[in-house]
Order: sequence, then C-alpha cells, then structure tokens
Amino acid sequence: LETTLFMIVETPLDFDWTEAFKKLAEKPNQVKWEEYMSLFQQVKAGQSSDEKWRQMKRIFYLYE
Repeated sequence: LETTLFMIVETPLDFDWTEAFKKLAEKPNQVKWEEYMSLFQQVKAGQSSDEKWRQMKRIFYLYE
C-alpha cells in the first residue's frame, strides 16, 4: 500500500524476533534485499531491518 510493505511470517510460538533479526543482519543477501525494498519504502539511508520493519497486531488466526 503506497510506501507500506508487509510480509507474513509463520513461526513457532517461542520464536525470538530479536535474535532472528540479529542473525538476519549477518546474511549476505540481506543487504541486497534491504536496498531493493528501500525503493518502495520511505526510509533513511542506513536503517537496519529492525528499524524499518515492525510487527503488526495479529487480528485473526486461520487455524489454531
């Protein structure tokens, strides 16, 4: 939606987002991905993934 992007991620209930973003930052292709996504987002140069991506409030579950 305009400059707002979202992604759906399925994770186990005990998934640690903080740790995941730390590991993600070390991935070689992550820099390329962030650069490409910045074409669509209004972000400041050099912002990290955890500065640009925010968790949304889940409003429903497809299954339990």
